Amino acid sequence: MSSAQTDFYLSVPTFDDFSNVADMSVYVPLPADWLVGMTDVVGSTAAISAGRYKSVNMAGAAGISAVINALGHQDFPFVFGGDGATFAMPPEDRAAAADALSKTAQWVTEEMDLGLRISMIPVADVRAHGHDVLVSRFAVSPEMSYAMFAGRGIEWAESQMKQDNYALPPSPPGARPDLTGMSCRWEPIANRRGCIASVLVAPVKSTSDPAYDALVRDVVTDLQRFDRAGHPVPEKGPGFAWPPKGLGLEARANRGERSLRAQKAKIAFEGLIAWVLGKTGWKLGGFDPGHYRRQTAMNTDFRKFDGVLRMTVDCDRETLIALRVRLDDARTAGIARYGIFEQSAAIMTCIVPSILTDDHLHFLDGADGGYARAAEMLKSG
Repeated sequence: MSSAQTDFYLSVPTFDDFSNVADMSVYVPLPADWLVGMTDVVGSTAAISAGRYKSVNMAGAAGISAVINALGHQDFPFVFGGDGATFAMPPEDRAAAADALSKTAQWVTEEMDLGLRISMIPVADVRAHGHDVLVSRFAVSPEMSYAMFAGRGIEWAESQMKQDNYALPPSPPGARPDLTGMSCRWEPIANRRGCIASVLVAPVKSTSDPAYDALVRDVVTDLQRFDRAGHPVPEKGPGFAWPPKGLGLEARANRGERSLRAQKAKIAFEGLIAWVLGKTGWKLGGFDPGHYRRQTAMNTDFRKFDGVLRMTVDCDRETLIALRVRLDDARTAGIARYGIFEQSAAIMTCIVPSILTDDHLHFLDGADGGYARAAEMLKSG
């Protein structure tokens, strides 16, 4: 990990009121020589329709996990989008990150039977085409902050990736990324208010638009009337699942030299211990299951921004109806495009460097397709 990345990203402003997510004063431009890395699961809608939404989420999060491990577990900006991810890095880290992404693409093909687009786009090229990439950090807990991107440049970069511009090749057959720490051991999180809504709100204009920024503030502020702003994960945290619902997927990600069967047995045993501790409240060594679950709730990214507002929220029908009316008006006025997909539960994909520290990451999505389904609606709208 380069000191340039560490020094720059840790100097980026942090804010803790999500209603300020569209306030450009909390953002700073990425350095001119940096790169934007992107991944995207090919055919995610068809895979989700076939019931493979957990596989899509794992493939989407795998690029982040691989780059985290390749760059030495230091902070860098990234956003998980359900069926893909976006991150940024200085040129010194390009080779390590590109190698991690190439191995991830090969792993997704061989182990997940999915395709994964991977690309790296210079920030200088984004700006040469009239866009920008700005970054900020939203503090979800004292121990954790997530990157937020702004400036409309991410949307342009995504369009380039989907045209296979700036594409990176996959690694040779058999190559494997380091996905240590990636897991999916929680129970699905049922709604408590009526539904889990996956919401995407994208700008129409390719340049800064105060009307869109105001719309984002209004939408976020309206949902903040709910306890914990509609956070789907209970304050005490999600429930441990046994056997883990994503047992096979996690085994494929972390088996190393073990056989798939042996890795499944290892994860099942670890999951059984966690389940027992969760049920009894017993502590084991330095592991406190109650504290870990509460920290998981705080560290979950149920709201994010990368030029597009992305939320997975637990809300009631009345609020959802009012939200659709508000967004229909914004679409008619040429301010925003949107997609909303409803489901009964949410799921998490996690990156856990250690169960004994509080810096574990938890990526939330809807249990029946979430962001990927909402994105299809956004495109058709």
